[in-house]
Amino acid sequence: MTDIAKSDIKVAYLCDMTPLDPWPYSGGNARIFQALKADLPNIHILSQSWGLAEPVRKLLYRLPDGIQLRARFRLHLLLSGLIRRQVERELRHGQYDVLFCAYSFHSLFRLRVPPNVTVVYTSDATPTTYKNSVIGEAFGSYFKLSRYFDPLILKAETRTFRAADLLLWPSRWLKEAADPLYDLTAEQSQVVPWGANMPTPTLSDARPGVAQAKPVDILFVGRDWWAKGGPLTAETVAALRNAGVDARLTVVGCTPPDTGLPEEALTVYRSLDKTDPQELSLFQSLYQSAHFIMMPSFESYGFAYCEASGFGLPSLCLNAGGVPIEEGVNGHALPLGSTAQDYVEVVQSYLAAPDSYDRLRQTTRDMYEQKLNWPAWAKTSADLIMENIAAKRG
Repeated sequence: MTDIAKSDIKVAYLCDMTPLDPWPYSGGNARIFQALKADLPNIHILSQSWGLAEPVRKLLYRLPDGIQLRARFRLHLLLSGLIRRQVERELRHGQYDVLFCAYSFHSLFRLRVPPNVTVVYTSDATPTTYKNSVIGEAFGSYFKLSRYFDPLILKAETRTFRAADLLLWPSRWLKEAADPLYDLTAEQSQVVPWGANMPTPTLSDARPGVAQAKPVDILFVGRDWWAKGGPLTAETVAALRNAGVDARLTVVGCTPPDTGLPEEALTVYRSLDKTDPQELSLFQSLYQSAHFIMMPSFESYGFAYCEASGFGLPSLCLNAGGVPIEEGVNGHALPLGSTAQDYVEVVQSYLAAPDSYDRLRQTTRDMYEQKLNWPAWAKTSADLIMENIAAKRG
């Protein structure tokens, strides 16, 4: 491996959505590409064209988002015999060392990869692990007939993942679900946490502390009030106020229905665009000034928790899926079924011991610097890729 320079490694980047668009996959696709490019700079984006089936893809994107999202990978699997030809041509002509695929496992299905190319895949969930988890149970199935396709999807996943050289899962939850399901090896299946969906923040010297007589600011970030646990968050803020705490809620990403909170206790930003410098600055200031971020939702990962950790902002969430929260280190992931009173007791425990809150903020930031940032992900991922290439070359 010492004879191989990272700059010499030619990488093909594959996803069903371009990583140059910052919006798809909650921004994760763009972040993964940019982070990988920093460590493996000779990286090239493969076409998203479906080749002879391109008219089907264009028709698909005229459908409502909810239908499009669920139909896209199923149609891709169905038409893989046609779609793969376009990618296979690009792989042959490009003479790549690595094929790196993010999110869309269906882009790899039945793909004939040239010999000695290292195949790498990353995603925060797979269709079957998602469906079988408490997250899938919570949201149910959009298509009632989809269960008839489940065995075929599992078969396609298993074939695809077993053929990959490296599977880089951002959470241990996903690794523990995927390994027995697809019969993966320890060498293939690795946990490499993802980072935040915004630039690394520079913290000010004045960090917000807590005290019994001071306001407690709770931040909620999400485009879906219900799916992200908005009602329980508002209920927790109301319960804190009823207990004599001057709790205040700031909502970013949606307009909640009537929360019952007084006007002075609720601030709403329906949408903030992280690609706009002014709106990003405002967003960052909200992370900087809050005392907790609260999203008691069902998540396969959750970029917002990484973002919060970057600001030393502890998270309050549910212990469901692959949330990047270590209990008592960068927040608290409470058991399923936890009530507003359970969250109130967590907050009050820090109001009674402000020094412990200060320590929590420090360990939260430490976890971001050590694990929950993209340079750390890219370095670990690139090192694993280089080791695999060296092993292939003998």
